[in-house]
Amino acid sequence: MAEVVKMPKLSDTMEEGVVAEWHKKVGDEVKTGDILAEIETDKATMEFESFQDGVLLHIGVEKGGTAPVDSILAILGEKGEDISDLLEGGTDGKSADKKEDKKEDKTSDKKKDEDKKVEEEPEYDKSAEEKDTEKSEEKSADTFNSEKSSDKKQTTGKSTSEFKSEGRLKASPLAKKMAADKGIELRSVPGTGDGGRIVMRDVENYKPEAAKAAPSGGGESYRDEPVSQMRKTIAKRLSESKFTAPHFYLTMEIDMDHAMKQRESINKAIEPAKVSFNDLVIKAAAVALKKNPKVNASWRGDKIRYSDHVHIGVAVAVDEGLLVPVVRFADTKSLVAINGEVKVYAEKARSKKLQPSDWEGSTFTISNLGMFGIEEFTAIINTPDACILAVGTIVEKPVVKNGVIVVGNTMKVTLSCDHRVVDGAIGSAFLQTFKKYMENPVLMIAQ
Repeated sequence: MAEVVKMPKLSDTMEEGVVAEWHKKVGDEVKTGDILAEIETDKATMEFESFQDGVLLHIGVEKGGTAPVDSILAILGEKGEDISDLLEGGTDGKSADKKEDKKEDKTSDKKKDEDKKVEEEPEYDKSAEEKDTEKSEEKSADTFNSEKSSDKKQTTGKSTSEFKSEGRLKASPLAKKMAADKGIELRSVPGTGDGGRIVMRDVENYKPEAAKAAPSGGGESYRDEPVSQMRKTIAKRLSESKFTAPHFYLTMEIDMDHAMKQRESINKAIEPAKVSFNDLVIKAAAVALKKNPKVNASWRGDKIRYSDHVHIGVAVAVDEGLLVPVVRFADTKSLVAINGEVKVYAEKARSKKLQPSDWEGSTFTISNLGMFGIEEFTAIINTPDACILAVGTIVEKPVVKNGVIVVGNTMKVTLSCDHRVVDGAIGSAFLQTFKKYMENPVLMIAQ
């Protein structure tokens, strides 16, 4: 018996997924454990395995397509099996009701149909499977299908250019939804459907042309890119954090002279392995959190959670934004172990191979832009964590030591705190402990 394979929820924040690649095509035999597709979530691209045997009878989301969690991804069953009932079922973005198709064919009932729903105009050269797919997604996109019947009467028989010039577009609901998802301006998409109607394949195949410069060499130009799943989630989570958690900031300058000398001695002793300043920061923060447990906390709505374990989230820059893999039990790990773990995570993040278990469960976050020459900045809290530490670069400058101006090396750090959880005195105490370990790393090695 045929079964629907739904778009899986592959992360705690995933609301929709993009099919990055299909490993099977319609008609292929599928075994339990076979890789069906690669799904791009908000944080990584993950392989999705089949949980049943069968033949791939239907693909609900083509390569590059976006669909919400629990919508139809595919249908598996026996070869030649009739799946029309599954496609025409009502709840998961299935095909439009047969009655609507019948009404559309009856010209005597046309007025009645227009009052209830905009007429779904046929597209040419579509296979039965393409029609099923488009009807399935059109029903879920019915919010885009809201033109009034009176508008339809006024626009009947007009060309595509006339529709565009009057501010209305002749486009299928699916084309409208897909254009919105991809950030494409429908007015720039040529329509190949009946009467110049813009259909799904027009949006899929649309490639914006670069704006032409004026003869003088000037002129305006721009390039629109669709927002990725990762970028959408980053925008949502950071907006929620910034406008929900009351942030305040504590900045401290740290003398890095001893840290630089001791790091050099450590690296000579452990050659060919090496530790970075970022490894020192992670270890110092982890040990300082054990000494200041009220900072190792998270806001949980009706309660504050204070964690006994220390899991440090380390922000890693990738092309589309930031990922935050987690160094677990960081206070118990050596500098060499931390270094190796961060390197592995960074490589997995850039190749989109991180798994949910790699980024979930942080109790504190570190964002280090020192390697980019940034001297000082503030970071937005990675909720539900109560704090995030922003780390700047090491700067050589004149400093006063024992009443004398000498050349020294300093580093500024800024602690962003959620005032619902952490007060100024608590955050300051943490920074004092962190400063102590950074200015003399030997003290934390013994911890």
